[in-house]
Amino acid sequence: MNITSVSHKSIKRCWFLLDVNNLIVGRVATKIATILRGKHKVNFAPHIDMGDFIIVINAKRIRFTGNKEINKQYFYHTGYVGGIKRISVKEQRQLHPQRILMHAVRGMLPKNSLGRAMLKKLKIYDGNSHPHLAQMPIVLDF
Repeated sequence: MNITSVSHKSIKRCWFLLDVNNLIVGRVATKIATILRGKHKVNFAPHIDMGDFIIVINAKRIRFTGNKEINKQYFYHTGYVGGIKRISVKEQRQLHPQRILMHAVRGMLPKNSLGRAMLKKLKIYDGNSHPHLAQMPIVLDF
């Protein structure tokens, strides 16, 4: 039995468009992570970045279940002593709504340089428009 390995030259990347208006964060993030990783392809290899590009629109209108909108907190550190900061989902939605989905997807990708390269193929926009019309993205429906 011959086993063929995938090379970087043979990878064909597509562009997908996803409207997340009124969709749940976690369920959308798992689908996005699967496509970014390339697990939806037949010749998937875990050591190669085989994923496709994803354009997400209407990130401001994504929703959470239960009381997570009020109770969930995001933490970050400024780099100074005692510099831990927290922000709620409600505040994050007003300041940087694209970071909500970015944070969820980042946690589902590998924690190494390969995962960081996969995350660069995710383009998130707050509104209904995006500058990637030339790539002719395929519309995804959930």
